[in-house]
Amino acid sequence: MPASATKSLRIAVLADSDTRWKWGALTAQRLTPTGADVRLDGYLLRGRATPTARQLREVGVRADSLSEVTGVQFLRAMSDSDEEPYDILVLALVGGGVQAMLHGLRNAWASGRRPVVVTGYVGVVYEKLADGLLLRHGADLVLANSAHDADRFRAVYEGVGADASAVTEVALPFLGGEPYAGEHDPYTVVFAAQPSVPDSRRDRTYLLNRLIEHARRHPEREVLLKLRSKPGEHTTHIEELPYQKLVQGMAPPANFRLVYGHMGEVLDRTDLLVTISSTAALEALHRRIPTVVLTDLGVREVLGNHHFTGSGCLASWDQLDAGHRPAVDPRWPARQGVSAEGSYETAFDTARERITKLLDRPGALPPLNPYYTPETAPGYLPGILARHHLGPDGAPLPGAPAADKEPGPVRQIVRRAARGAYRHGVQRVAPVIRRMGDL
Repeated sequence: MPASATKSLRIAVLADSDTRWKWGALTAQRLTPTGADVRLDGYLLRGRATPTARQLREVGVRADSLSEVTGVQFLRAMSDSDEEPYDILVLALVGGGVQAMLHGLRNAWASGRRPVVVTGYVGVVYEKLADGLLLRHGADLVLANSAHDADRFRAVYEGVGADASAVTEVALPFLGGEPYAGEHDPYTVVFAAQPSVPDSRRDRTYLLNRLIEHARRHPEREVLLKLRSKPGEHTTHIEELPYQKLVQGMAPPANFRLVYGHMGEVLDRTDLLVTISSTAALEALHRRIPTVVLTDLGVREVLGNHHFTGSGCLASWDQLDAGHRPAVDPRWPARQGVSAEGSYETAFDTARERITKLLDRPGALPPLNPYYTPETAPGYLPGILARHHLGPDGAPLPGAPAADKEPGPVRQIVRRAARGAYRHGVQRVAPVIRRMGDL
């Protein structure tokens, strides 16, 4: 039996939001061999979307240690010669963050043993396909959540002459729960809100009004608005117009409620999941819960609902009000890595096998080799690296945020105040300025 299948494994996950922490930590768990003794250390990249304690509790994924770091601090931790090297590193970041860390780690690991580096996507990839993929190129494994995505990923890499061997088909790591067993009492409709889709006040108000109207039309139903975050918190995407604020003054009926919490627990009582394009739709489809992707605002790439063409899930609020029940084409979810009979339990087998081979490889792994270099992208890469205080060679720039010590109490207070001011600006000031610009 390979040594990597029996020894204790050390895994690090670097994430920049609550959603990516959930994806990264659960992916790390799925990638480890059964029965292995695992230590999981979490690192939260400091920024506008750094999750709060409440968000971390809601995600419900535990780690042996969890700390907030800057990019430079993380690179220093990864290159600390006094610490035993990690076996696996999962980069659960936005594309630019992944690219910066790949170059920073290449510099930090100029010699000696290094971990197997894994990255991927939290959910549906419906925009910036080429940009996001090329920013992730250079990791040992680039995870694709379905056969559909794996084919697209390889086509992009091969199309630019980049090595596509890192693309590895898996599935979303947070699918699970009991299959839908029939209607609840009361029948429960859940609208899964998204922070940035749609992004206009008019469209978000429209969706909220239709949801409330559905509750009025069906007083026997429980109608829930599932929210991702509370005002002042950020997720992967900026939410300028939280539904919590839009609902104020609308006087919804008693059978309409706002809910938070773990999506899986909400789905346990869901009879109909409605969304624009949330990954929650894939979670619901995996459990055979009736799922509708709304067409009211059009089927458009900017909304992401175009991804669901051919699924049988597309419908409008008018149809739902009239009693429509979606009929899913089983071939579509199977192609997307969900609801495929018996396949989910083995979805990560190939990735685990590839990692095992890399861990058992004699000698050190070769240096990370991203497609973007100062030669291939001289007008693009330096700016990405500079945003993370890294030079063109991946080395920390002079004057980078203190990487060798924790901030003092005064600096921590200032940082919290600055973050609060930023979120206030995003959610209060920016919409006002935008409305003034429309006058």
